[in-house]
Amino acid sequence: MNKLIERLKNGIITENPIFVQVLAMCPTLAVTTSAKNALGMGLASTVVLIFSNMMISAIRKLVPDKIRIPAYIVVIASFVTIVDMLMQGYIPSLYSSLGIFIPLIVVNCIILGRAEAYASKNEILPSIFDAIGMGLGFTIALFLIGTFREILGAGQLLGLQVIPEAIKPASIMILAPGAFFTLGGLMVVLNAYNINKAKKTGEEVKTLEHSCGSCSGCGTGGCGTSDKLEIKDIKKN
Repeated sequence: MNKLIERLKNGIITENPIFVQVLAMCPTLAVTTSAKNALGMGLASTVVLIFSNMMISAIRKLVPDKIRIPAYIVVIASFVTIVDMLMQGYIPSLYSSLGIFIPLIVVNCIILGRAEAYASKNEILPSIFDAIGMGLGFTIALFLIGTFREILGAGQLLGLQVIPEAIKPASIMILAPGAFFTLGGLMVVLNAYNINKAKKTGEEVKTLEHSCGSCSGCGTGGCGTSDKLEIKDIKKN
């Protein structure tokens, strides 16, 4: 049970795919113009991640090592297609808002990275919890960014007016520059918190993990597992 809880914490906090590993920046910056779009994208990716991890873990001993990446992509693409069709049929407005970014979940580095780094090497249940943790971490990060951008850029949250109409919102926040401002600001706050916490406890702190950007060519078994940039030796004064 402790291992399963650790997988949840790992995805949500310790190795958050956006704020810590800095993965999936394309959908992160593109779909967070509103909290609704961000939540929809996060949940869609989480569903694909859970079922992909479950299936890949189940067939991991049957797939030859030389074709594992193409096999994983076929599995992921199958679940993405199912999610795409369900959203198109039952949530057409959200489907239209997210557009091409739903099919592009197939090449989301987080999903292929977890398949290669964890699901292909572990049992089904831990792989499912790993997917839930990473999916929730991705969804929470997207929702935070989308919430800040929608409130500051449109004065609304989930379509409800939260800032008086007399106050003119900063429309730049729902444009491309606003995505960078919001993401950068949140990362600064989180990294500052981690550094201050490390100074008080005398522990080391990881503020950024850098992936090579190519899951298929990663020699260490997955995205976000190599080339870690760490601030070390932060001790008590």
